[in-house]
Parts: sequence; structure tokens; C-alpha cells
Amino acid sequence: MINFKILEEKNIHSIIPFLKILNDSISDDVLKERLDEMISQGYQCIGIFDDDELIGISGIWIVTKYYIGRLIEPDNVIISPEYQNKNIGHMLMEWIDDYAKTNGCVASEVNCFVHNERAHRFWEKEGYRVIAKHFQKKY
Repeated sequence: MINFKILEEKNIHSIIPFLKILNDSISDDVLKERLDEMISQGYQCIGIFDDDELIGISGIWIVTKYYIGRLIEPDNVIISPEYQNKNIGHMLMEWIDDYAKTNGCVASEVNCFVHNERAHRFWEKEGYRVIAKHFQKKY
């Protein structure tokens, strides 16, 4: 049975194999350091479970932005390949929407890489609309 829950901080490093699906060029040590820092900045991670087996994740941030107010930002949604195309992503987003509303959020925003057209289709199907471009400058 599929269920969702916020992972405890002490178990946050259990998501590293999922992060490696997105980008395997970042070392485990660097990911551990970054996750620890992210936790200190309000990051939470939802675990997607099939019974007790972790099959996917989505990070979430709750922030306030002047132009919209309090919002939730799903981040790095990853579902094990063998569980994809089974409506789990949609169920996850329903769970996140309920969690956001319970926590006073008035909106949800996501960032999505330009080349990830499959994800674009998913987000659009979930009711998201493109409202901006995300720019980055590295140092």
C-alpha cells in the first residue's frame, strides 16, 4: 500500500540513492553536507513508501514571497523507475497540496530543468503554469 510521510531528520541521508538518480556526479559526502545544511534552512523531505519500502521522495520548502505570500515548493521529486506511470506522482501532489493548505500556504511553485520535457508535462497536468524563468549565476 502506497503512503506518504515526512522523513525524520535523523533519516534524511536515506534519500541519497534517489538524489543519485538525478545526478550521480555529486559525491555522497557532499550530498550529506548539503542535506544537513538544507535541514537547518527549513528543508523537509516526504518519503513515498510501498508498505515500509522507500520508493520515492520529494523535498519541500515552505517560504513566503512578497508577490504571492506563503507557498510550498516541491523539490526533486523522484520515484523509482519501476513505480513510475502508476499515478503515484499525482497522489504525492495531492498529499503535498493538503499539507500545504494545512500549513497556511496559498500557492505551490516548482523549478524544473529546461530540458526535462517529461517533467514539464507532469507539472502542467498537475495544474502548474509557467510564470517565470529561473536564472542562475555560478561563482
